[in-house]
Amino acid sequence: MTKERVCIIGSGNWGSAVGKIVGENVLKHKDIFETEVRQWVFEEDYKGEKLTEVINREKENPKYLPGIKFTSNIKAVPDLIEASRDASVLVFVLPHQFVRGVCEKMKGTISQDAKAISLIKGLEIKPEGVTLFSEEIARKLEMTHVAALSGANIADEVALERFCESTIGCRSIEDGQLFFKLFNTDYFHVNVIRDYVGVELCGALKNIVAVGAGISDGLGYGSNTKAAIIRLGLMEMRKFGQTFFGTVEDSTFFESCGVADLITTCSGGRNRKVAEAFAITGKPIDVLERHMLNGQKLQGTLTAQEVHQFLSARKMTHEFPLFETVYRIIYENAPLESIVRDI
Repeated sequence: MTKERVCIIGSGNWGSAVGKIVGENVLKHKDIFETEVRQWVFEEDYKGEKLTEVINREKENPKYLPGIKFTSNIKAVPDLIEASRDASVLVFVLPHQFVRGVCEKMKGTISQDAKAISLIKGLEIKPEGVTLFSEEIARKLEMTHVAALSGANIADEVALERFCESTIGCRSIEDGQLFFKLFNTDYFHVNVIRDYVGVELCGALKNIVAVGAGISDGLGYGSNTKAAIIRLGLMEMRKFGQTFFGTVEDSTFFESCGVADLITTCSGGRNRKVAEAFAITGKPIDVLERHMLNGQKLQGTLTAQEVHQFLSARKMTHEFPLFETVYRIIYENAPLESIVRDI
């Protein structure tokens, strides 16, 4: 049997944590996977050296996941085409604004029989429609379909092997079994379902709710208020999915990608953290982003803007009061107190 060759596209905080899991599981299942895992790393300078050289020497990504060692079979590669050459399994774990450019470069170099999974927590939402990144990757690379993974997975905690769960949405039972072996560990429990659309929607929309939770925290409103925001947010996530994507299943919102990820993100994620600072300091989001996120980008505020434009085009903003309130506070200078007054 021909063994699967895995390539990881991306190497930030979450990408590095995923690299650790994949590296371990490839060694555990040598009958299925080739030992070497190439990881495409956007080349940066790190203390006067190339980041890829530091990663390959130290078996660690000191910029985005310091103190966490990788298995020796992870190889950081700065050239995207070289990293993905001959790969039969592609793991996409990079900021969603780079997906199209990366796929454009890879176009024509990837086998149509290759399998792919998106760990990208985001959607492209325009007034005319919503694009799932799994579907965009499949379209660009001419694949039949692409799976999605999302869950209550704060990267640093996953890297430290603190127990958590995650959800894989995959239409193919066979591919789902393969991805289960690639990601499931004693500390990272994976459940495979067919509703890949629901998995991706939850991963993007929960970031809007987390911004609302952060504003509430910044105002000092306490646990009861945050619980209300989380519940209302979950209801709007469900309503959005079932209104605009008829295939989304109720049960998906009770998976790790749904309510669990929502609770985690509203408790400790970067969207909550930056939104709290926004409420306390009054500084612009882009300034806080630069100061607090070490080069990473905030997803919740952008998604709130995109959802507002999408709903406005359909004259439906009034049906999603929490999403709309978060948008108005961030982009229209609505009073911070709107987060409880207008939802």
